Amino acid sequence: MLSAFSATVDLVLTVLDTRALNRATLARQLLLERATLPVHDAVAHVGGLQAQEPQEPFTGLWSRLRAFTPASLDALLTGRRVVRTHLMRRTVHLLTGDDVLAWRTRFDAMLRQRVLGTYRRELDGVDLGELAAAGRAVLADGEPRSMGELARAVADRWPEAGPRPLGEMLVAALIPVVQLPPRGLWRTKGGVRNLPLRAWLGRDGDPLDPDDGAGRDLVRRYLAAFGPAATADLRAWSGLAGLPAAVKAVRGELVAFRDARGRELLDLPDAPRPDPDTPAPVRFLPAFDNAILGYDDRTRIIDDAHRGLSVAGERVVLVDGRVTATWTTDGADVLVRPLRPLTARERGEVAEEGSALAAFLTDGESNRARVEPS
Repeated sequence: MLSAFSATVDLVLTVLDTRALNRATLARQLLLERATLPVHDAVAHVGGLQAQEPQEPFTGLWSRLRAFTPASLDALLTGRRVVRTHLMRRTVHLLTGDDVLAWRTRFDAMLRQRVLGTYRRELDGVDLGELAAAGRAVLADGEPRSMGELARAVADRWPEAGPRPLGEMLVAALIPVVQLPPRGLWRTKGGVRNLPLRAWLGRDGDPLDPDDGAGRDLVRRYLAAFGPAATADLRAWSGLAGLPAAVKAVRGELVAFRDARGRELLDLPDAPRPDPDTPAPVRFLPAFDNAILGYDDRTRIIDDAHRGLSVAGERVVLVDGRVTATWTTDGADVLVRPLRPLTARERGEVAEEGSALAAFLTDGESNRARVEPS
């Protein structure tokens, strides 16, 4: 009887088509209308920003916030309220200090496994506990170090492993570290210098909760920023495989839908799900933006034919909410290359937004944007 009841419930779930999911994503990611949130709150709201390319978060925030100024993000980085660190998918993200402290231990096992997935042979026989202790001893003097400097300081104990595998295991997995400014400051070049999370933020991350409160929080926060979404999408965003128990624990709080493929989608009941016919403005996204990478099924925002752009570091332009062009800079100009023919109106809107972006990127020195022929 239970299985028959479940099947009946499944049949009456509302189906959300691709356009409905697109508008929901744009709304959650602050791309349907620029928000008036403080920068700190915006970083928290969208679940962090991909930041492996140090300057890209500035464009991501400019496209999401009204009157965004680079100095406001710089102040948060130097003021230790926002940090750059390895977390989701073992990639560098820009996150609030509070979120890193709350979430970091939940990612420990995944981070170790991802480094081992690359360097399992080199790290064979290395006791990771001993390696972590050796790395912490080196960093105990409070001196920021590059990954190479840290690896070379412990390499004598594990000469066969090689500095690179040792360094990546230390800074991306075993020791929660922050990449210090000037890395990631506006129009500033700086190498990666690492300091333990505790030394920079004043305390260690929260201990792993046996009841997995951090996992439940991750589910809720993910859905707030990316929902409605399937559990496979949550896994793709976070890199974590062990969240089914957390999903099950909060399931009573959630509402369920189906997508056109029949997948179950979960969401927070009061989260925005705009009318699919809501107009979507042109938006320029930076490389590796999580509005795209935050899903396993990315068809709500990018065609399968162009999916490779999202992992190749191409910056993209959204027209009517979908990836329709790529963009780059040519000197002081913003250069747009359409992926399909643009209407005259679309071309004008892309040029107008590109001109505003050029002014932002050059601190007002240029407002030139060029849209190549379709």
